[in-house]
Amino acid sequence: MPLPLLIAIDGPAASGKGTLARRLADYFHLAHLDTGLTYRAVAHEMLRRGWPLDDAEHAVDAAGQVDLTALDKHALSAHAVADAASKVAVIPEVRRVLVDKQRAFAAQEGGAVIDGRDIGTVVCPDAEVKLFVTASAEVRAGRRLRDIESRGGHAELDEILDDIRRRDERDMGRADSPLRPATDAHLLDTSEMSIEAAFQAARAIVDDALAKRKQA
Repeated sequence: MPLPLLIAIDGPAASGKGTLARRLADYFHLAHLDTGLTYRAVAHEMLRRGWPLDDAEHAVDAAGQVDLTALDKHALSAHAVADAASKVAVIPEVRRVLVDKQRAFAAQEGGAVIDGRDIGTVVCPDAEVKLFVTASAEVRAGRRLRDIESRGGHAELDEILDDIRRRDERDMGRADSPLRPATDAHLLDTSEMSIEAAFQAARAIVDDALAKRKQA
């Protein structure tokens, strides 16, 4: 039986890592987990109950209830939930609870593609393939605006850009598991790439890793 393949994908908001992760998971027939949804699930519960986002005790309780098999991306897609998630994510106790769940998912027999902010550095530091997907803040803001408009919404580009920069600052500046590329991650800047071009570049990296595995 071939060894399970674990692919860790990190990057900032709207970098394209989620789309890339789903494409790779489909192509290589692997399970996929967007770990950002686990933090959004905690934030959603905190907002629903009216609990302060810095209430660590309640946040840990909410994290303990997160079911990785029942993460509703549509229900968790609201901007308020996404913004709250980056605030909940700075709570170390919440991260510990969710990282345990994420590692259990990664350890499944068939392998997995997992994307987030600290997969290659903290959650799965031994992943066979690590990608750090990025793009300029301006490009990411444009992508976010187009996504909102495609769903019938309305937003201002300047406000989205300011929000992305604030989230980057929170994610990169937090004391526990900050957003940064693993030392052995492959850097993939998608600023000037189409979705297809980014997928082909990432697939080539994975194919190369699998070829090296066979030669070992």
